[in-house]
Amino acid sequence: TMGTNDPDAYDAEKPAVNVDVSGFWVDETEVTNAQFAEFVKATGYLTVAERAISWEELKKQLPPGTPKPDDAALQPGSLVFSPPTQPVPLTDISQWWVWKIGANWKHPEGPESSIEGKENHPVVHIAYEDAEAYAKWAGKRLPTEFEWEFAARGGVNGKRFAWGDELTPEGKFLANTFQGNFPNRNEGSDGYLGTSPVKAFQANTFGLFDMIGNVWELTSDWYDALKYARIAGHAPKLDAGM
Repeated sequence: TMGTNDPDAYDAEKPAVNVDVSGFWVDETEVTNAQFAEFVKATGYLTVAERAISWEELKKQLPPGTPKPDDAALQPGSLVFSPPTQPVPLTDISQWWVWKIGANWKHPEGPESSIEGKENHPVVHIAYEDAEAYAKWAGKRLPTEFEWEFAARGGVNGKRFAWGDELTPEGKFLANTFQGNFPNRNEGSDGYLGTSPVKAFQANTFGLFDMIGNVWELTSDWYDALKYARIAGHAPKLDAGM
């Protein structure tokens, strides 16, 4: 069973549907900084967040007539989580994601930051094409969303989390998540305010680590439970009229 009927879940995650997933292999941890560094050393690869910005390419993605920004702003970078000092509406992600020139996988919080001492943390600031390039170099591929979700569930069906319905059974943290009031106050009760080293929390029943929490992960396709429900004839079709 993929997706959910949980009333508290995002609409995009509903409804729950039954699917068949063929056998596959998947790495037991997220790709680490050390692993990605090996790839970069072997290939000289530059991630999207490190590449010089071409205005000619960028303006193809913008409305016609968009004025060119100042050259000082057209510098490579990435979005960095920057919590506000007070509660904010959750409808505007710019309240907690800030563009920083010089932020990339080697400088995750900005140009003055470093991954020194974080070799065993998951690599971040990775665009889709970066992930595909790494997977190809490693002789692998990105999992489909259904494969990823099947692996993340660890054989557990119908539960809110891979280990059951409680986030912290008997007060034990089983994943690196946000505690407190998002996005302005992370209490760090699980021991981490940012990323955690891979294998910092126990594996699921498939022997996989951090399938819940820590960082977002990339898959080769989108999740759309409603599409699959429609194909199976279990969801209404949308009819648009003039």
